[in-house]
Amino acid sequence: MYAMTPFEKRNYDLFDMFDDFGRGFFAPSEERHHIRTDIRDEGDKFIMEAELPGFKKEDISIDLTDEMLTLSAEHKTESDEKDKNGKYIRRERSYGSYKRSFDLSGIDSAAVTAEYKSGILTLTLPKKQIEAPKSRRLEIAETD
Repeated sequence: MYAMTPFEKRNYDLFDMFDDFGRGFFAPSEERHHIRTDIRDEGDKFIMEAELPGFKKEDISIDLTDEMLTLSAEHKTESDEKDKNGKYIRRERSYGSYKRSFDLSGIDSAAVTAEYKSGILTLTLPKKQIEAPKSRRLEIAETD
């Protein structure tokens, strides 16, 4: 039986506490920088909401290939402050790139739609309609 625990470990030791201290800061970049998503099953479709705050619509790409959906987002910012002689007082740059893929098995990929509003990318993923097997009556031929 599985028990719900708020952390990975149940028993904490004072000296072990520092093992997890830097986990959030020193975690691999894949763990710290990924697109957070929520997916809801609405019966005939899935609704996926991806958090992309601070991005413009032009910074976001959605690619559908071979039953795979790939979300990617990238942005750059630069700010310069110069004195009256044109020398830098402060110059800052930042770059962010995010990419995440999802399996589209069972999704009608031709009917997928997307909307971006207030930092939330909402994708509507209609499910493929299951076709009932066709039946036919077979006539028996007469033989002599």
